[in-house]
Amino acid sequence: MIWTRFWQLCNNMDKVAKALQNLSLKERTLVKNILLKIKKSSLSGLDFKKLKNCDNIFRVRKGKLRVIFKKQDNGQYYILAIERRSDKTYNNY
Repeated sequence: MIWTRFWQLCNNMDKVAKALQNLSLKERTLVKNILLKIKKSSLSGLDFKKLKNCDNIFRVRKGKLRVIFKKQDNGQYYILAIERRSDKTYNNY
């Protein structure tokens, strides 16, 4: 069970790293600022919203970019995805 969870976390980190590589420098700067605010738990000023039918999963919207993250009960945040908006953006959540 522990290895399964570890693999899921590593897999999510790979997806996030790959998504960041595919962004332009300007988009990466925007995402960096969003991630810093999420890390500090300072969500004011961000366009964030809880996803429907999902427990503790939120999205931050900035232009065409979406940062999808999960808030744990202990107050930690896990980045699930960084994507450009499309018809399939929210299908996995």
